[in-house]
Amino acid sequence: MQPDKGDAAVSSSAPSRRRRPELSPTQRALGLLTRREHSKQELARKLTSRGVEPNDARAVIDKLANAGWQNDARFAELLVRSRANTGYGPVRMRAELATHALSAEIISSALEAFEGDWSDNARDLLRRRHPAALSGNRAAQRKAAEFLLRRGFGMDQVRAALQACPYERA
Repeated sequence: MQPDKGDAAVSSSAPSRRRRPELSPTQRALGLLTRREHSKQELARKLTSRGVEPNDARAVIDKLANAGWQNDARFAELLVRSRANTGYGPVRMRAELATHALSAEIISSALEAFEGDWSDNARDLLRRRHPAALSGNRAAQRKAAEFLLRRGFGMDQVRAALQACPYERA
């Protein structure tokens, strides 16, 4: 006869769950940075939300920045490249980078370091999302222009994308 699951002898001999050792603030920060790049502000926010004291978080972030693990310029360049690949323009990216408390110099250099052409990106986005604008339909072009402006492209890039459109066919 098997013992009942409620028996004390069975429950005391059952393996107990092992507790993970408490991670240091540096280990927590490195764990976040190995997954993806973070800005200093974002990393500080995430560390404090995980129970790290704000002063300790700043000290750890400064230590990791000096060691090359965290770099706001590298973060900005990767974010620009990522957002450009998903169809966003430089105006939107500048605003998003500003929310990470990055300096104007870092933001400008990240946008200048982008190797693509913003007008080409806008044109490619029109081909995928608003092919009717390629036929020269004025209403479709207006709608496509509004779409590109919402995505963060400047008026010059929108004009360049739309001026190229009547000569192309989807």
